[in-house]
Amino acid sequence: MIRRAAPEESDIITELVRETIKAVYPKYYPAGAVEFFLAHHKPEKIASDIEAGKVYVILRDGVIVGTVTIDGNGIERLFVEPTKQGKGYGGKLLDFAENMIFGYSEKIRLDSSLPAKSIYIKRGYREKEYCKILTDNGDYLCYDIMEREK
Repeated sequence: MIRRAAPEESDIITELVRETIKAVYPKYYPAGAVEFFLAHHKPEKIASDIEAGKVYVILRDGVIVGTVTIDGNGIERLFVEPTKQGKGYGGKLLDFAENMIFGYSEKIRLDSSLPAKSIYIKRGYREKEYCKILTDNGDYLCYDIMEREK
């Protein structure tokens, strides 16, 4: 079941995002980039997006196992709890977000981290721009801006 996140779920969603970053991203990025991701997905930003009605969750047996944020024609913050990855939850969240956006836009935009890039390419997304951010400790965070057209 996918539904809009409720304000009282902000802490749960923040923890899911943080735990997913800590479990997955060190396999792809140096420590400085992982810390950048953790700082970027601030609890107050997640809470603000929930209040604005942009955040959705997928549940399994009444428990939140994944989340996605839809902002205009952009898909952001798509995360599935590490022990639930590979079970189709991310695909369902992506289907949901794409269907919502294609209801009012001809194009979807997202920033793809390295762990998710192959998934997006398989779904028809194309790289539009390669980006890198120098983190505080000198490591680089690399990602792609990707788009998919209806």
